Amino acid sequence: MKTIFVKPETFEKKWYVIDAEGKRLGDVALCCARLLRGKHKSEYAPLHDLGDYVVVVNADKIVLSGKKEDTKVYYRHSGYPGGLRREAFKDMIKRKPEFPLESAVKGMLPKGPLGRKIFLNLKVYAGPVHPHTAQQPQKYEI
Repeated sequence: MKTIFVKPETFEKKWYVIDAEGKRLGDVALCCARLLRGKHKSEYAPLHDLGDYVVVVNADKIVLSGKKEDTKVYYRHSGYPGGLRREAFKDMIKRKPEFPLESAVKGMLPKGPLGRKIFLNLKVYAGPVHPHTAQQPQKYEI
C-alpha cells in the first residue's frame, strides 16, 4: 500500500465558522485545534499544514465549567524583578474577549515554526459578525 502525500500547491483549504455562544472553552478549543491541524482529513500528515481556516464568533460568550470562572488566572511577566502580572478570567474576558480562546488553542498546537504558521489560520471575534463572508465558510457544529 502506498502512502499518499498531498502537495501544498494542489491542496485546497476550507473555511469553517464555529459559534462559541454558551459552549465550554475546552470543547471549542479542542474542535478548533483539530480543524486547524487537519486531523479530520484522510490526507493528514504531521509535518505539513493541511488544516483548514477556522472563524470563531461570539468568543465573549464562552463559558467555563465548575468554579473556573472565579479561580482561573492568566499570568504574564515583564522580565523585570517584581514584573509578574495576574489577571482573572472575568477581567480578561472583559478586556480582551478573544484572548482566552486563542491561548487555549495555541497551547494545543505544536510548538515551533509549524505551530506558529497554523495558528495564523485561526480568526476569533468577540461579536456575531465577521469579515470573512466572501470565503463562504461552512457552519461547524460542536
